[in-house]
Order: sequence, then C-alpha cells, then structure tokens
Amino acid sequence: MVTLHGFSSSNYYNVVKYVLQYKEVPHEEHLVYGGTEEWLSISPVGKVPALTTESGNHLSETVVICDYLEEVYLDKPLYPFGAEARAHVRQIMKVMELYLELPSRRLIPYAFSGMPAPDAVLADVKHVASRGIEAMKQLTGFTPHIAGDQFTLADVYVHYCNAVVQGIGSKIMDWDILAEIPGMREWNRNMRESDIARAIEADRIANEPEFHAYITQYMARSSVSDK
Repeated sequence: MVTLHGFSSSNYYNVVKYVLQYKEVPHEEHLVYGGTEEWLSISPVGKVPALTTESGNHLSETVVICDYLEEVYLDKPLYPFGAEARAHVRQIMKVMELYLELPSRRLIPYAFSGMPAPDAVLADVKHVASRGIEAMKQLTGFTPHIAGDQFTLADVYVHYCNAVVQGIGSKIMDWDILAEIPGMREWNRNMRESDIARAIEADRIANEPEFHAYITQYMARSSVSDK
C-alpha cells in the first residue's frame, strides 16, 4: 500500500488523491503540514504532496508522482496513446501551472492576511494570466474532455489548479478568469460532479478549520520572527 502525505486543503494533494482513487490504488493518507526534519526526509524541499511507494521510497512533485502512478498502475490510463497526444496533455498542464495557477498563487498571502495586494503585483498577475488564457483557448477542446475525447491527467490537474485560480486569483482581482476560456466553466462544473471529486471536496471542507488554524499560527510566527 502507498501512503499519500499532505493535507486535503492543498489542490496539488487533491490531484494525486484523485488519481489514486480513479485508478483504485490501495493507499492511506498521512496528514502533515510540513516544517519538520522528518518531513524534509520525505519531501526534500518540504512541498506537499509526497508519496511513499510500496517499496518504501519517497516521491515529491505532483506530476512526478502522477507519472509514477501511471507507469506502475496500468489500469484506467490517464495519458492517451501516442507521443504527440501525450505531449499535448502535458502542455495543457504546464500552461495551466505556469500562467494561471502559479500567478494566482502569488495572491494567497493577501487572501489570508486581508491586506490589499499592491497594484504592481496585481498588474503582473493579470499580465501573466492573460497570456495563459490565450494559450488555453488554443490548447483546450472540451470535446468533451479538456484535451479531446479521452479523460486524461490534464482534466484532473486543471480542475484542481482551477481551485486556486477561481478561489484566489479571480476573487482578489475581481475578475472571472475561467469565463475568459470558452467551455472552461461548464467543464469545471461537470468535473465537480464526479463521485471522486465530491468525496475529495468533502474531505477538503472537513480539513479547512484545521488548515486555517495552522496558517494563522504560521503567519503569527513569521510576523514575530521578522521583527
């Protein structure tokens, strides 16, 4: 049995969790927020999620973990056949990460602190996100899935990246980013309706109070250490 380390309020944790459930891989979850030497021995740069394999080795980085699961657990593949088709899936994921999710992630400190984001930061995030929107218009098909007629890792990855784009980026900037990409909002709603997504969302909601308490304590410690 493999072990998934992290917490349910993390969108990247939920990407891996979805893949594990979709592929019906026996697994257990280990709740951890980071910050200990033990955690760094599992995830070298302290990032969530991490996975301990059946042989006891540790993996980190979401796509690395998902690719490992794809190679080891062959049932219900999440990549299409053919090098170009697989590259297309990976391209969608990379564009989403670099140009939409990560820029939105820059605004998380302002979302949690309640402080207004500086105009320069907002302008830079909007500039990068605008490039991502135009790229996603070209790359996505929603016919019916994001990369074509097959359900792929891009569907899972983009759906959970959208949680940050919509919940942080759009909220802070008062800009409905998903609506700028034709078909994205309807597809995202459909993704939320799967049994797996519903179960993961229930776990996320259950984890929210503890996660927010952790963040509050972390920010308080950071404020004291900065003085």
